[in-house]
Amino acid sequence: MEYKIKDFQLYDKGEQDLDWAETRMNVLRLIKSEFEKEKPLKNLKIAACLHVTKETGVLVQVLKAGGAQVYLAGSNPLSTQDHVAAALVKRGINVFAWRGETEEEYYWCLEKILEISPDITMDDGADLTVLAHKQNIKVIGGTEETTTGVIRLKSMEAQNVLRYPIISVNDAYTKYLFDNRYGTGQSTLDGIIRATSVLLAGKTIVISGYGWVGKGLALRAKGMGANVIITEVDPIKALEAVMEGYRVMKLEDAAEEGDIFITATGDINVIRKEHMLRMKDGAILANTGHFNVEISLPDLKSISISERKVREYVTEYTLINGKKLYLLAEGRLVNLVCAEGHPSDVMDLSFSLQALSVKYLKEKGNEMKVKVHKVPYEIDRQVALLKLKTMNIEIDTLTEEQMNYLKSWELGT
Repeated sequence: MEYKIKDFQLYDKGEQDLDWAETRMNVLRLIKSEFEKEKPLKNLKIAACLHVTKETGVLVQVLKAGGAQVYLAGSNPLSTQDHVAAALVKRGINVFAWRGETEEEYYWCLEKILEISPDITMDDGADLTVLAHKQNIKVIGGTEETTTGVIRLKSMEAQNVLRYPIISVNDAYTKYLFDNRYGTGQSTLDGIIRATSVLLAGKTIVISGYGWVGKGLALRAKGMGANVIITEVDPIKALEAVMEGYRVMKLEDAAEEGDIFITATGDINVIRKEHMLRMKDGAILANTGHFNVEISLPDLKSISISERKVREYVTEYTLINGKKLYLLAEGRLVNLVCAEGHPSDVMDLSFSLQALSVKYLKEKGNEMKVKVHKVPYEIDRQVALLKLKTMNIEIDTLTEEQMNYLKSWELGT
């Protein structure tokens, strides 16, 4: 069995975390029971580039239970939970990931999991998918977990360079309405609090981006007593934020008011030196987008006269104007670097979509058009129904009369 991790002896704590996560991921447990009986993924080779967390650990074990051979690499150099990686190796998963990888080591890990010539790729950010294309690996299909990755893959599709079908798990209702909003909303603030122990009540928090992640962040920050400012480039989203009661302004104006700045855009160089120089002394900078490009690190370094590590994931920068700014997690995903990522309960939805999407690709991937596809609605609906079932919640069903009414056009006022 092949693997490369930080320390295999960490497996005991990892197994405890895996067992805990599984108790919170009841839909995946139901799918695992089905997979163990039916083996729908028998002989399937899967290369997965995902954050190596306890929740991902539950997912890859479900895939293995379905008969798949799984090779796993981390999708961020700082997000791997080393004890979980060790426990997964003990449970028969080929893992190539450790916290603190260099860029060269990160891509070495991706290359290692592609050596199996996978039938399916599972990605979070599209790095694995892009590398598979560069290496001309023949793949049945793939899945993509996050907004940033979907943007890259749709760009590949538009430029006619995408060579195998992708299911965008990120675009499923049971993903973005819950994972992006409730998961990221909670875990981002969790990461900031763990890293800094800062009090949120009374602070002014500036959130750049009012997509589903920004919405969830704003709601939770407001609930914890913060004053929330939204910055946006989309007039519709900006108007929505205003109607929700938040202040909306340009980032250059918000820079002077914010105590904590959080980027959630998926774009590059959102916070730049012209913003940093206007910030308060002691302002905190955090990113919850996939890549560490939203806060311009070259700009921050160019206007600093010194930098030093003041807490485990907090770097203090002294600017040329004498003010100090505090960057969290090196500008990477604050919720995964400084905390544990999303709660297991919400990842139950996203990773159930992943498991069922892989099964769908195994069955129909060769018939699918080469493009970025949405998760089939029947899978999306199935995951929602299963989640409600595990929560002991029942909902109404349409009567035959109601169904006929909704199909008819003759009846009016």
